[in-house]
Amino acid sequence: MPAIQLTPAQRKDKRADAHHLDPVVLIGGEGLTPAVRKEVDAALNAHGLIKVRVFSDERDTREAMLATLADDLGAAPIQHIGKLLVLWRPIPPKEKAERDDRMPGPKVVKVLKFSRSGNHRPQVKKVKVLGNQRLTAGGEVKRAKKRTTSIKKTAAT
Repeated sequence: MPAIQLTPAQRKDKRADAHHLDPVVLIGGEGLTPAVRKEVDAALNAHGLIKVRVFSDERDTREAMLATLADDLGAAPIQHIGKLLVLWRPIPPKEKAERDDRMPGPKVVKVLKFSRSGNHRPQVKKVKVLGNQRLTAGGEVKRAKKRTTSIKKTAAT
């Protein structure tokens, strides 16, 4: 997977966003092992923008690690400052499975009851309405019934 190419303005925005982040992945003396690559990939999937700390004194090695990670994981190299590497990759959309058996959930509804004289404040009552219930004009909770269809229509089909 090739690295993502960003414009200088986009890279500047990502650097500003990464300023307050702490390093998520630490690369030790072993260098880029498969476990480190897997961890960086998981962090990019979870966060999108990450910092990686490399415990190596060689600048060329760190630059090579940044380029390798960006190419292997399809990420954009944002910044290499000191022993910190900043990588960005858009977070993949999470798939939600739609359930067909899902019913409407309970909701809390406020019912206002005004005073007869009009001089007092209206009384506010919170009522929990379930999925199979409805609220009448008088403020009562009634069970919703299935709509009855015409006898003629049911006989015709």
